[in-house]
Amino acid sequence: MNINLTLIGQTLTFFVFIWFCMKFVWPALISIMEEREKKIADGLEAADRADKDLELAQKKATEKLHAAKQEAAAIIEQANKRASQIVEEAKGQAVAEGNRLKAAAEAQIEQEVNRAKEELRGKVAALALAGAEKVLGANIDANANSELVNQLAAEL
Repeated sequence: MNINLTLIGQTLTFFVFIWFCMKFVWPALISIMEEREKKIADGLEAADRADKDLELAQKKATEKLHAAKQEAAAIIEQANKRASQIVEEAKGQAVAEGNRLKAAAEAQIEQEVNRAKEELRGKVAALALAGAEKVLGANIDANANSELVNQLAAEL
């Protein structure tokens, strides 16, 4: 065995192996690594987009929450205004109803007073006739002297 021949054979075999690896194995490994690198880059880019989308979604949610709070405050304020308006309307209606009832009561009292006056006039006229009968000693006809009785009742 000659060492030089062995070295030359091993060197040739080594170069053939390197050539084979570079021609068939290396391009496949490079393409797999590039594909993996692209997937990782795409994943990182997608993660960045997702972070930005999440941040945007949180910002929109905060804005919508703020808008909803403002709208709720406006609705509550409007409801309070409407409630005070209803209370004021009810007060106005109550005052009007009170005035109406007061006027009705005053009218009824006036009617009662007038009725009592008329009744009193009638009783006074009857008493006057009775007194006149006793004074005159004669019977006075109320129908015959009705004009005189009415005039007397009107004066009272």
